[in-house]
Order: sequence, then C-alpha cells, then structure tokens
Amino acid sequence: MAIDWIGFAYAALLAVGGVVGYTHKGSKISLAAGLTFGSVAGYGAYCVTRDPKNVKISLFSAFLLTIIMGMRFKRSKKLMPAGLVACLSLLMILRLVFMLM
Repeated sequence: MAIDWIGFAYAALLAVGGVVGYTHKGSKISLAAGLTFGSVAGYGAYCVTRDPKNVKISLFSAFLLTIIMGMRFKRSKKLMPAGLVACLSLLMILRLVFMLM
C-alpha cells in the first residue's frame, strides 16, 4: 500500500493557499474554500492510499477546482492564484485518470 504523497501535497497546498489568501488580503472566502477543498482533497488522497482505484473524491475535487479557478483565471488573467490552482488541478486530474489505466 503506497502512500499518495502527491495527493497529500496537493491538499496541503490548497489549505495553505487559503490561509495565505486570508492573511494577505483578509479574504474569509479564500480561507473557507482553501480549508474545505484542502480537507476534501486530503480525504481523497487518504482514499487513494487505501485503494489506488478509489479516485472518485480526489477526481471530483480536482475537477471542481479546475472549472472554478479556470473561470476565475479567464476573467482576471492573473496567474496567481487562479491560473496556478487551475493548472495544478488539471494535472491532478490527468494523474488520477492515468492511475486508473
């Protein structure tokens, strides 16, 4: 049983990003979204650790973030944070799909 280190790192990055958004801009929405998506992604990484074929939760959270942050990036044209999170989430989707093959 291999630990999904990449999934846990992705989850930690989301949570830390929410905290940083809150400390720099005072955005409570960034804090709530970062901690929520970080927790869901962390649980998804735990599920993948237990069963490498159980990617539903990780895939769902990465897909949702790709859509949301992709739309924010398209609207704002700012790479940080929307573009970065959208790209990382898309990479997570690709990784999870390849895990299923």
